Amino acid sequence: LLVIVLFFPFESQFITKKELHFFYQVFRHGDHTPQEFFPTDKHKEIARQQGYGQLTKLGIQQQYELGQYMRRRYSHFLSVVYKQCEIYVQSTDCDHTLMSAQASLAGLYPPTQDQIWNPRILWQPIPVHTMPLSQDNLLYLPFSRCPKYKELLRETVATRDFQRQFKHYKQFLKFLATHTGYPVKKLTSERIWKLSDTLQYEDINNYTLPVWATHGVRTKLIKLSELLLQAEFGFHKQMQKSRLQGGILLKTILKHILDAKKPSHHQKMAMYSTVSAFSLQMALNVFNGKLPPHSACHFFELYQEKNGQYTIEMYYRNNSLREPHPLTLPGCKFRCPLERFTHLVSPILVPYWTRECRM
Repeated sequence: LLVIVLFFPFESQFITKKELHFFYQVFRHGDHTPQEFFPTDKHKEIARQQGYGQLTKLGIQQQYELGQYMRRRYSHFLSVVYKQCEIYVQSTDCDHTLMSAQASLAGLYPPTQDQIWNPRILWQPIPVHTMPLSQDNLLYLPFSRCPKYKELLRETVATRDFQRQFKHYKQFLKFLATHTGYPVKKLTSERIWKLSDTLQYEDINNYTLPVWATHGVRTKLIKLSELLLQAEFGFHKQMQKSRLQGGILLKTILKHILDAKKPSHHQKMAMYSTVSAFSLQMALNVFNGKLPPHSACHFFELYQEKNGQYTIEMYYRNNSLREPHPLTLPGCKFRCPLERFTHLVSPILVPYWTRECRM
């Protein structure tokens, strides 16, 4: 979790004499085994054989390719060899996001020169930081320990706008309950997302799908998932929700970006592996309403222009066969002056999250 405008090749940026100072990326994990199986699923042996929520070979390839892309895109900026002072990586404490970060780093930093420890294994360990999910108030969205956010969700579900769109899916939910074995009341937003992921995984990995899970049903399930996703972070009082959700991550990103202006700052990039990049894009009001594909990545790039001014550019990579889509923050131009960017996002940067979460 995205506005598309005409893209000019990355190399053409050097014509303007601007200098890259720092870049930030937040990406979704790669393909993984299901996190849960619906009661009538015939493929539950997958969990016994491979485990729940484990990155697949396809997922490893997706993330490795993302790392290779980053190496090509930033080859002029990052050191060829891994340097601890240049990079910081953090992941949610979920197997598939941790594995995704590691696979991306393998593509970004294949060992060279003195870092080669085995000529037959062109891989090296690079630290990925994390924290328990129960303590993660940065990446593991939506944050459940926030009474104010829960109240906003209840308000959202009751709005006329949401009910007008949701009514078209009420019979569909009964259909899903009949065929999956879940009671209708147990078909929560999270379960709908997981059900969609499970069927997508089984389809991509050539498992026989149940007769009822036709292409049309799976497409409708994706549309329902997208509607529920927008309800979580948008629809009603979107700015208030963003202050309690995606704005928390944006606040951290902006702090890193502002720190990068300091002469003493040596870090060149920060990388976050998460399940919920879309909440950040909702906070920025650049979300395209579509479920992010596996390995989708949102880039922030900090430049210093020839006149000394700092600017931010944003890109969204949701297709490995195409260059990333430039994103424009509403109220600014694509190459957004840092001061203007900071001013525009300031309404969603909450100083005291715990206090604001109280009812």
